[in-house]
Amino acid sequence: MKKIAVFCGSSLGFKEIYKNDAIKLGNYFAKNTIGLVYGGGKIGMMGVLADTIIENKGEVIGVIPGLLRHEEVAHNGITQMFVTKTMSERKIKISKLVDGYIALPGGFGTLDEIFEALTLGQLGIEQKPVGILNTNGFFDHLIKQLDVMVTEGYLKQSNKEMLIVSNSVEDLITKMYTYKAPDMSKVINKVVS
Repeated sequence: MKKIAVFCGSSLGFKEIYKNDAIKLGNYFAKNTIGLVYGGGKIGMMGVLADTIIENKGEVIGVIPGLLRHEEVAHNGITQMFVTKTMSERKIKISKLVDGYIALPGGFGTLDEIFEALTLGQLGIEQKPVGILNTNGFFDHLIKQLDVMVTEGYLKQSNKEMLIVSNSVEDLITKMYTYKAPDMSKVINKVVS
């Protein structure tokens, strides 16, 4: 994987452990020559991650919608910045640039983007690994909700297993490198016919 999209909060949260794991991920990317593609911000988890990679001479590509590109938000010190008209165009641009996706703690935007990546995989549009760095059990309740969706017949177990989960940066990236996308052609053909 040459470039990975990371979705995360524009806030740091209330516990230092989240910031520390963003730094660990940034250091890992820089050390292993993995380019970061992210939302283009300089604040919160996004800013910490980007700054860590920049400090270590790594590649950081931002993709930001024009409506968010004002002085308080957009990071001016990154390798490259793409400005899109809409949030939807941002997602498409990110998708074209990356080989995989990771979610760190965040809010609605983080969940929106990571679930869109999973949906693209479920439909067979992409075959890229999608991972969650489950720092401090942040995503435990979300993972339990996915189990409920499987139990209640709204999500297939095989689709739930497309989501790679780990609380360790190294383990998560290793699992992403060995990820094999499920063959969705049979599922899609059943739906179409």
